[in-house]
Amino acid sequence: MRTIDENAPVVVRLSTEIDAPLETVWALHTAIGDWPVWNTDVDQARLDGPLAEGASFTWRTHGLDITSTVQELVPGARIVWGGPANGIDGIHVWTFERSGGRVTVRTEESWSGEAVTAAADQLGEALRGSLEDWLRCLKNRAEK
Repeated sequence: MRTIDENAPVVVRLSTEIDAPLETVWALHTAIGDWPVWNTDVDQARLDGPLAEGASFTWRTHGLDITSTVQELVPGARIVWGGPANGIDGIHVWTFERSGGRVTVRTEESWSGEAVTAAADQLGEALRGSLEDWLRCLKNRAEK
């Protein structure tokens, strides 16, 4: 099971409860090309081919063009992606757990690299804010 880099200069862990079926939340989160529809921080996103381990997708957020590769995929439960972007090596783990009619979504992300070491506090705050926004947008869309 792939995990974040616990020794990275930046590690952020967050979670939220979403009052919607697991299938709805999972479908929103994994329809990568539709991220810009509901996630205000994502300007564009494109997955070429099916969502599967080893698949790469490109996306633009906060002025950064990112290519991420799916490293682990457990449908309805877990997705891990990562890769380098602008001197940051990121690993992002998402887990989804049904609890009655609700879903607990957990996100963990680590950032490492020279650029991160040089500005860990600022980048940590930026990542936390971005993930808080992502979870809020996902919750708002799923609960509609």
